[in-house]
Amino acid sequence: MFDGIFSLSLTPAEAQALWLSLKTGLVGTGVALVPGIAVAWLLARGNFRGKFWLDSFVHMPLVLPPVVTGYVLLLVFGHNGPVGNWLETHLGFVLAFNWKGAALASAIMGFPLLVRAVRLAFEAVDPKLEAAARTLGAHRRDVFFSITLPLIMPGIIAGGLLAFARALGEFGATITFVANIPGDTQTLPLALYSALQLPDGEIHAMRFVVLSLVLAAGALAGSEYLARAAQIRIRGRS
Repeated sequence: MFDGIFSLSLTPAEAQALWLSLKTGLVGTGVALVPGIAVAWLLARGNFRGKFWLDSFVHMPLVLPPVVTGYVLLLVFGHNGPVGNWLETHLGFVLAFNWKGAALASAIMGFPLLVRAVRLAFEAVDPKLEAAARTLGAHRRDVFFSITLPLIMPGIIAGGLLAFARALGEFGATITFVANIPGDTQTLPLALYSALQLPDGEIHAMRFVVLSLVLAAGALAGSEYLARAAQIRIRGRS
């Protein structure tokens, strides 16, 4: 039994689920990254009417059941939804029931975690450093890219890792929005769920558990390496 669980050769179903998890996780995190940094900056530095409501809206996926989030995505981005129908009619771009929809679900579920980590990084930066650079004639854009962005890079890495990890474990919103289609939307959590429904699926389920553990360990190791590299770069600039 253990030989079957720890075999290094992947079945086609395992390879597809692993590839889909990586693809949807990376694409979803990439989609959320720039908007997440922008929203985090707005919440950290902005002082405007409606800030509380924006903050609440951003963090809504954390407190709502994932199935509710998936159903809302289906209503908005599905074939008959206002946005989904427009995208399909005018651009031929379909989100429901394919991997692109799974990436969108991953991006939305991981977005609050990304925003939270980056917002804390923004709040840790001393505004006097930015003000001093502006008094020396630097443009706001130059100050952001040369001073602020390097200082918040560990927070961006941490937020990206949290969003990616959330994407790897996403189940409820994904299965509601894009279903559980082998080879198209069946990521590792969905493949594990399918294996558990089979009478003799214990070995297959354990294989998916091992794959998930290896993938998570690799993501953590990569994040630690990038965070240390960012810290070394910051110390070199100081």
